[in-house]
Amino acid sequence: MHASLPKRTRGFTLVELLVVLAILGLLAGLVGPQVMKFLGSSKSKTARLQVENLSATLDMYRLEVGRYPTNAEGLKALVENPGDLPNWNGPYLKKGDVPKDPWGFDYQYQFPGEHGSFDLWTLGADNREGGEGENADIRGWE
Repeated sequence: MHASLPKRTRGFTLVELLVVLAILGLLAGLVGPQVMKFLGSSKSKTARLQVENLSATLDMYRLEVGRYPTNAEGLKALVENPGDLPNWNGPYLKKGDVPKDPWGFDYQYQFPGEHGSFDLWTLGADNREGGEGENADIRGWE
């Protein structure tokens, strides 16, 4: 005959689960801000590279057309002939569209520039002049 003994199931106690959750919370609190900081700096680096790439493309445009795009033509002149220019051999951008900055805003373009032949910049994550960190302006002349 079998004596019925209660089976004891092994598992985690409530205290053990709370300790694990507390450790996970501490790790997320320490690692999370570092990951966000890294993502913000990578967007700024991407914007700087795009400004350099667009600047080189504008120089190629000038070599072929004989001038930089006017303010009215803007960066759109790199993908669409702004007025049946005979030496325009575009589109000069591979995807056939002017890219947005990493935060989804248009790049700013001014011709003639105050800091060079033209000025090209982005206003950062807040899309406003000035700012620090991810909100800082990224300028092609710096």
